Amino acid sequence: MGHGIAELAAMAGYDVVVRDVEDDLVQDGYDQIEWSLNKLAEKGRLDDDPDAVLDRVETTTDLAAAVAEADLVVEAAPEDLDLKREVFADVDAAAPDDAIIATNTSSLRVTDLAAATDRPERCCGLHFFNPPIRMDLVEVVAGDETTDDVVETALSFVKSLDKTPIHVRKDVPQFVVNNVLTPLMGEAAWMLDAGETTIRQADAAMVFRRGYPMGPFELNDFGGLDIFAHTREQWDDPVPESIASRVEADDLGRKTGQGFYGYSDGDGPDYEPGDGEDFDWLRVEARMVNEAARLVGEGVADPADVDLGMRLGGGLPEGTCRRGDKIGLDAVLEKLESLHAATGAERYEPADYLVELVEAGHTGETAGQGFYDYSDGGPYHYVDHELSDDGVLSVTFDRAERLNAFSVDMFDEVQRVLESADTDDVRCVVFEGAGDRAFSAGADITGFMTAEPTELMDVDEAIQSIYEFERPTVAKIDGFCLGAGLEITLACDIRIATEDARIGSPEIDLGLIPGGGGTQRLVRLVGEPRTKELVYRGEPISASRAEEWGILNRAVPAEALDATVADFVDDIVSGPQTALEVAKSVIQEGQNASLETALSLESQGFGLLRTTDDMQEGVAAFAHDREPDFD
Repeated sequence: MGHGIAELAAMAGYDVVVRDVEDDLVQDGYDQIEWSLNKLAEKGRLDDDPDAVLDRVETTTDLAAAVAEADLVVEAAPEDLDLKREVFADVDAAAPDDAIIATNTSSLRVTDLAAATDRPERCCGLHFFNPPIRMDLVEVVAGDETTDDVVETALSFVKSLDKTPIHVRKDVPQFVVNNVLTPLMGEAAWMLDAGETTIRQADAAMVFRRGYPMGPFELNDFGGLDIFAHTREQWDDPVPESIASRVEADDLGRKTGQGFYGYSDGDGPDYEPGDGEDFDWLRVEARMVNEAARLVGEGVADPADVDLGMRLGGGLPEGTCRRGDKIGLDAVLEKLESLHAATGAERYEPADYLVELVEAGHTGETAGQGFYDYSDGGPYHYVDHELSDDGVLSVTFDRAERLNAFSVDMFDEVQRVLESADTDDVRCVVFEGAGDRAFSAGADITGFMTAEPTELMDVDEAIQSIYEFERPTVAKIDGFCLGAGLEITLACDIRIATEDARIGSPEIDLGLIPGGGGTQRLVRLVGEPRTKELVYRGEPISASRAEEWGILNRAVPAEALDATVADFVDDIVSGPQTALEVAKSVIQEGQNASLETALSLESQGFGLLRTTDDMQEGVAAFAHDREPDFD
């Protein structure tokens, strides 16, 4: 964690001193940074030269020298309260008076560490997730005495590293993500102890039926059973026997070659989709939703930050508050109450805030109110949109942690953006993906496996709403454009990509075919042979080939993407809006009609436009040799 955080800071342009207690540990950390930077450079994901970044990194074993000129110190010692307090006290004695001292702890209270210093108001938590170079989330934690300006500085620092912070407003052990994630791993283990599930049944159910990236036992093995047990024990929380016994036997998961699964032969988890039948997944998710409700009710974080944290830090397909609203908070409460009555276990005691929501009738999406207000369609979790003064509606698929893979909710949000847009104000729509790795890498397959048939029909409607939108639409493609990403692209009017983009329909490798018009729009665009090549083989093609085939309007160098899109958009925005609307309608309706009918549509459109103000302005501008001003 320490060398990963140092690498991020150096990449962002900061001068960094890496300090550890022994020379070989310091050197190992430096070597890890050097190796990682070279790997990033090989993949084209490093803006700077690796040597230039390394020039900003110094190493030492002398703590006083390391922090003598520091603006910010990030402690990343092991999760031992006494050890961390000792480090905080030493840093406090040596660092400048205005330096901020931050801890990367994942479970200890910032306030307890800050008490070892004479500057508790300048101490905070910066909980990076492992590995820092890949994980996007950082929990910024305010201790009891942390001042607002320190929190704001910490939030700004995280953003300067190109990471996403969430503000943990109250200093509770384990903060947000680990508090909500722990029941996923713990409850399944309690069920295993009671003979109510098997390891493979629980993992298969949570992955294939509920869409989680890992099952609870697989996740325990991944993180280390000793870490789970230690975190529970330091707060005097009980540890399931199935975990405690493995820790005692030193079967800690992947790192020891044996945990709930065996890893010595490289086999690991071996559950199949059919293994997950009859598992009580609601018992697990009710506890997770309950924990989220406790955090929200106690003012630790708001639902949006809880959900962002669970997506970016926990790798969940959607936030836990959003999942609770879908399940129904009344069903969650009923499950908890029945378990609490049957066992008396404290972990099932319903959070006050959950009870308040249900008693108020705010039971979730179906009721129109839960953690979120759904009266106007609900919040936007995965899609950012903004309308500029000149009428450009920018729509960004904001799920970079999954290469902007589309969930059912994501399609719904795109459709809501378009349906709520006032076309009198919109002149052009530009779609793009967050980050520089993918426009969209396709559909979130695990999520679609759990979707209802009606939800899948909504996906087709969402893509059709792009195709039928009255104003011109532009796909701005950087990185992967696969599956659902290609289907959205084909529904757009103009398609511009970077030369290193990859275009394809890989659904056949999953035993599926493209949906959302992915076969029919493609065959009309490039013909039967090329469509069959893309669909049958499932192999993506280069942007240059996609341009040659007519899928793309342009394939340009990465540095020219913004300017090229801007040129197209400028022409559209400054053009005659009525004529553009009619042109789009005639082109799209005509291609599915006979030539005679299509020519009739064209003639009708031409005749209609002869009566418009835009046509009068266009002719007048031509006659007077000036640029037209289409208002």
